[in-house]
Amino acid sequence: MGVTQLGYIGVNVSDPDAWLDLMTNVFGLEARERKNKTAPLQFRVDDHHHRIALYPAKSDGLQYIGWEVASMDELRRLADHLSSIGVTVEQGTPAEADARKVLTFFKFRDPDGIPSEIYYGPIIDHDPLRFGRPISGFNAGRLGLGHAVFACKDQYKSAEFYMKELGFRLSDYIAWDDADAIFMHCNPRHHSLALMNPVFGMKPGDLNHFMIETTSMDDVGRAYDLVLERKIPLILTLGRHTNDLMTSFYIKNPSGFAIEYGYGGRLIEDDAKWDVRKYSATKLWGHQLAMAEPML
Repeated sequence: MGVTQLGYIGVNVSDPDAWLDLMTNVFGLEARERKNKTAPLQFRVDDHHHRIALYPAKSDGLQYIGWEVASMDELRRLADHLSSIGVTVEQGTPAEADARKVLTFFKFRDPDGIPSEIYYGPIIDHDPLRFGRPISGFNAGRLGLGHAVFACKDQYKSAEFYMKELGFRLSDYIAWDDADAIFMHCNPRHHSLALMNPVFGMKPGDLNHFMIETTSMDDVGRAYDLVLERKIPLILTLGRHTNDLMTSFYIKNPSGFAIEYGYGGRLIEDDAKWDVRKYSATKLWGHQLAMAEPML
């Protein structure tokens, strides 16, 4: 068993207005109504109440990342198991669970100190989505929000934790320049999590990027036009990856890390028929570095 998807992510942001503009007017997510300016910005991509929460703060950084499990029994089993191997596990308060719009969850930190959560029971919103701009939609649902990539002190040791203790399966590897990354899946999405060594100015535990996937290549192209038109800091130009075949581009968000926005990622429907490979490059084409200093 184990976790089944990347359910949500929470980030502390120092410029919520810039984030709101980016997520709605460029990327097309729905922003939920806020009670006041101090309340978090919450964004929908599917029928979940929200998948992304941005908390106004003085400094920027990851507040939490949430992994869904399939049942209450499995949630309790995982929490007990993590405790049994020496991980400090704490149940979220009812107020915290309400803020995340889940029935219940547990908090812990992974081997690199990443603030992580496992949860059960996402609150579903049946109201029609009201996208921030005309867009076909997002490839989420059973596949989860998308994926996240972190830097680790020892990415192989950390990957062993996720696979052995949380039920992830190995997808493949990519080693390029000074970087070395491991890609893992917990559902048919090619990867929901990737871990890499601390290169390109990153420290262990840093969030390199998270990915949002659309349901149309045209949505990616239109967002790319908006990025160029608005002169939003571009990290990697439009291109296609070697391992998951995603066609995407990367921007630098207002908090300083990256967002990948793409379409067409491959699926791993049957692990028994999947061949793990190691790639020597991240791209089939494109993905040219657009910044003086690499972040990816």
